[in-house]
Amino acid sequence: MIELRNRVVQVSSFGDPERLEVIDAPLPTAGRGEVRVRVIASSLNYTEVLIRRHLYPQTMRLRPPFVMGYDVVGIIDQLGEDVHDFQIGDRVADMTVVGSNADYRTLRANDVARVPIDVDAAEAATLILSWTTAYQLLHRAARVQPGQRVLVHGAAGAVGQALLILGRLAGLELWGTVRGEHMVLVRELGATPIDCEHEDFTRVVSGGFDVVVDGIGEDGYRRSYGALKPGGLLCAIGFSASVQAQRGMFPILMEIARLYLWRLLPSGKRARFYSVNAMRARHPTWFKDDLERLFELLATRAIRPRVAERISFNEVTEAHRRLEAGGLEGKLVLCPDLAPRSVNAATEAQGRPIRLHRPPSRTAHRKTAVEAQGMSRANVIRPMRAGPANSDSSLSGFSA
Repeated sequence: MIELRNRVVQVSSFGDPERLEVIDAPLPTAGRGEVRVRVIASSLNYTEVLIRRHLYPQTMRLRPPFVMGYDVVGIIDQLGEDVHDFQIGDRVADMTVVGSNADYRTLRANDVARVPIDVDAAEAATLILSWTTAYQLLHRAARVQPGQRVLVHGAAGAVGQALLILGRLAGLELWGTVRGEHMVLVRELGATPIDCEHEDFTRVVSGGFDVVVDGIGEDGYRRSYGALKPGGLLCAIGFSASVQAQRGMFPILMEIARLYLWRLLPSGKRARFYSVNAMRARHPTWFKDDLERLFELLATRAIRPRVAERISFNEVTEAHRRLEAGGLEGKLVLCPDLAPRSVNAATEAQGRPIRLHRPPSRTAHRKTAVEAQGMSRANVIRPMRAGPANSDSSLSGFSA
């Protein structure tokens, strides 16, 4: 009998990517109400830079060492007691925040979403955090209506691209701020690009935007708030500008707190900080419903998320450097079954046929973006289940 191995990506201490290490850990066992999965894909998100640097409020109480990994797609290989709705071999997904950069992990059966058997696991993993965040921003938080004008900061990022594609399907007028090299990408995703280094986004639209989504937080979100029309909504979802400036947690929290004071101003403009985790805690069924809806769209190829690269365990440290540097047009996805590149190279040198997990070319990526926009909205966005209106408290917290 082959002994199962459980490699994990562990952060040994808070700090730079060199604090990550791949170690062998004990094999977990599914407890009551749990399933154990063999991990087949776990995407790397910018949020994990914050977790590694001890700047993510929702993991502030964690102390190293702990296992990284915000999301997971896996195959159930063990059922705990009182689990009746799943069987061994089912493909499932979950948002875990930590613990999923591993060969095996356990999940609460009540939390997992089903993954269609015919979808690519790496593409499915990209939807769990970024696309669910985008979907809920548009349809749960902002409750957008066709024809509204929406500005997305960092539009070439994972959440930004998802917002543009889903926003186009919802009939919105879209603008996206990016660096010059990503202008073509944003245009092909159906939005009007704004060069963030040379254009003033506050002067682009006369009268202001209905919704601004800001995960950068330049100038403490002031200019984004100023770009709104009267009655418009600013959804802050991150603070990457403060992270890049290596600011501490306290000044970041003060900037976020100021968002809630702006609602007292007479302009009628609104501002709030969206957190996918806070919304999931308040409305747990929404997360699973929205994620499974996105999996359906992926299965029909109505949406086609970008996978920048599939990586093995020995590439995680370099992947974190790339995450922190920015500029990626898709997600990096850890695939535990993928052989290290040195092994792939050696096998190729020996002339043995192997299947490499390479991402589609840049041209192919852009072709799929255009194809996604050709889908009929009637075939893509279904009516949402009725739910209570979101109060400010339901959106409080911190973004993924």
